[in-house]
Amino acid sequence: MALKECTKKEDANTYELVVSVDGDVFEKAIEAVYKKQVKKINVQGFRKGKAPRRIIEKMYGAEVFYDDAMQDCYPDALYDAAKEAGVKIVAVDTLEAIEAGKEGFTFKATVIVEPTMEIENYKGIEVEKKSTEVTDELIDKEIQQVRERNSRLVTVTDRPAETGDTVVIDFEGFVDGEAFDGGKAEGFNLALGSGNFIPGFEDQIVGHSTGEEFSINVKFPESYQAEELQGQDAEFKIVLHEIKAKELPEVDDEFVQDVSDKETLDEYKEELKETVGKRLIDEAEKDVDDQISDKLMELLEGEIPEAMYENQTNDMIRDFEMRLRSQGMDMKTYMQYMGMDVNALKGVYREDAEKRVKLRLALETIAKKENIEVTEADLEEEYAKMAEAYKMDAEKVKAAVPADSLTEDIKVQKALDLVKNSAVIK
Repeated sequence: MALKECTKKEDANTYELVVSVDGDVFEKAIEAVYKKQVKKINVQGFRKGKAPRRIIEKMYGAEVFYDDAMQDCYPDALYDAAKEAGVKIVAVDTLEAIEAGKEGFTFKATVIVEPTMEIENYKGIEVEKKSTEVTDELIDKEIQQVRERNSRLVTVTDRPAETGDTVVIDFEGFVDGEAFDGGKAEGFNLALGSGNFIPGFEDQIVGHSTGEEFSINVKFPESYQAEELQGQDAEFKIVLHEIKAKELPEVDDEFVQDVSDKETLDEYKEELKETVGKRLIDEAEKDVDDQISDKLMELLEGEIPEAMYENQTNDMIRDFEMRLRSQGMDMKTYMQYMGMDVNALKGVYREDAEKRVKLRLALETIAKKENIEVTEADLEEEYAKMAEAYKMDAEKVKAAVPADSLTEDIKVQKALDLVKNSAVIK
């Protein structure tokens, strides 16, 4: 495979590559396609799937397998050509075969490449570190959260419902006097103030008492998942059966023994000081990292192709889909449950995707400016860490993670370390 031409187009970060694939490589691809497709081809005089390639080519033309063979060759050919040209492809706009024959084939590709960026003043970045002091107020807040987690619901009969209560209700919804699908339930437990229902629904239950029957009026959001209800005014008839209030445990030694392995409140508070202290240190370190990252993104200069944001967004969605599948749910079911489509899902990840792309480009640019190198020892150390983390043999990790890719990741990490070590932390 060889790069014949590399021409920069007028559009930023767009190049036209003319690439040739030699005859040996093309022949292997054709043979592989033939072996895959022959099983489906019927030729008179031969058992299905047993017709020789030369017979099929004679019947249908010598080029019968060319298109599929070229498709199989494109990825490696483009990768090699881009490497030769010194560019990194982030998207392929067009592919066009120019000529093909036994001696190989030539094609033209219009590609979007990773941009050349600029960054200055990345050393000595000033950041403010959050306080890691463990105050009495923080300990009290931590204990309050534990009390909330260990609360119980008790039935209330001497007052109307309040925000924060859980009510047991029957409800049925109507639009223009007609009941609609999914708008009815009996014995439903609803936490008032949770925001789980249509805006205004929970607020209008507040103030009503056990045994009351009443109606409330709401308006469905324009973005509601059921299209037929979007923006519609609705009436819900409510029967309030029960009001349950949250009852928190008393903070004493008995409480401590229930929620921890400590015996007294004083011992428990000392343990919390240590736990909260570690958390504050971790949070402060992360905040420093976030401040540095934000500053690097501000300092980055250059035009970033939209394709890079799209690729990162799609990668994040694929990762999310894999996590869903590990939990026994597929993406289609999830989106139906959440009332989302693909574009809405992309919107969820878009902002984070942009940040990741910008930060990566900033660090790659710094790595180039600083001539950061990765040694064999660096690679071996990283492979060993990955093997330990994934409980895999190091050689299997090496087979799964290309050295070129890992090298780039290590360069980026070294660049980040350089910036952090030079930062001025106040």
